[in-house]
Amino acid sequence: MPFIKPLPEGGFYAVIFSNTKSNDLEGYAEMDEKTLDLAQKQPGFLGYESLTKEKETIFISYWEIKEAINNWRNNSVHQMAKANALKWYKRYLSQICFVERSILFEN
Repeated sequence: MPFIKPLPEGGFYAVIFSNTKSNDLEGYAEMDEKTLDLAQKQPGFLGYESLTKEKETIFISYWEIKEAINNWRNNSVHQMAKANALKWYKRYLSQICFVERSILFEN
């Protein structure tokens, strides 16, 4: 379920995390919930969107500034989650992008 605060029209960052989960997901759901809750409380966090189909997920988080992303990357709970990446994922790709322009349409 997406959680997006009103985003600026541009000048912010998106972290795109696409992944395919493995069969060994012991502890994943609990850590996923914990890190998502914690990420939303980080200074500079703007929101996220997530789409999952079977074992494949695309998760995009939005951040005001790159420093906020770096602070989240170095967060101890996030580091614990990342330590399990080789167990929980068959494949993942993490990308940091600068958003020059953003337009939202809702009907």
